[in-house]
Amino acid sequence: MIVTSRWARTALSHRICTGIPRRRLAKLIAELAQPWLDQQQSRLRERRGGERRRAAGAGPNHDLPFTDRVIVTLVILRFQLPHGALALFYQVDRATITRAVGEIRPLLAARGFAVPGKPELRLKTLADVFAYAAAEGVTLRIDGTEVQVRRPKANRPGRRAFVSGKKKQNTIKPTVISDHRGRLLWCGAIRPGRMHDVTALRTEGIEDLLRQYPNVKAQVDSGYQGLARDFPDQVTAPPKKPKKDATDAERAAWDQARHEQSSQRICVEHSIAEPKQWRPLQRYIGRREHFADTVTAIAGLVSDRCAMR
Repeated sequence: MIVTSRWARTALSHRICTGIPRRRLAKLIAELAQPWLDQQQSRLRERRGGERRRAAGAGPNHDLPFTDRVIVTLVILRFQLPHGALALFYQVDRATITRAVGEIRPLLAARGFAVPGKPELRLKTLADVFAYAAAEGVTLRIDGTEVQVRRPKANRPGRRAFVSGKKKQNTIKPTVISDHRGRLLWCGAIRPGRMHDVTALRTEGIEDLLRQYPNVKAQVDSGYQGLARDFPDQVTAPPKKPKKDATDAERAAWDQARHEQSSQRICVEHSIAEPKQWRPLQRYIGRREHFADTVTAIAGLVSDRCAMR
């Protein structure tokens, strides 16, 4: 049976394939339409060296309409399918699918992250997150996660940069921030997996933001002990393990304090688990230069659903 574009669009637009309901898919397509058109006009203007010389609508049509470009990008983000497979569904060349993903993925990554109860507001930077937390009195939950990536080829940089304790895996580490209900607010500070959690966040400028917003509080795990030491009134980390000669009472008090802090911080683990339902964040096999846009695009789509809770 020959699969036509209409049949492919009907099947692939299902939420099982795209990861989002069709009603939200329609809103997403409408949201991305103007930025994509501006992007295309800018590219064509640069290639022509000036304004267009023919009337609007002249020239060949796109092999893959804009709606289908968004759908195939979502399907690839969801399942990491080969581009050639989707090209077969739409009866186009594989390069057409690759070009479509290259156009839509940055637009998805640039959307930012949804805020509960404020559909007009989206957080795009770490500074936006701190400003939002200061205005709304939100206690942030911060944690890092690792995504396994392909090992670089021989004689390439990073081939021997294994992550300790990860069975000699090459990983990349994003940092995730959520609120007290596990709603994803931000995903960024994407650094090599071998970099320490707190170092990755410090390179993003979190120390300056903590000084700028002294009322913002954060719950972190033991990987951020140094941040809790430098900002004890704002950052709460698990208590340090007692020494070997500690009494039973001291060990019991430490264990109780550790459990209490963990129960307050565990919601960020749930916000990490939701984006990892998307295949590229389980094991990423694409090009490393596209990893940041892939992570940010997926996290932004997940935040849309989280904001509705």
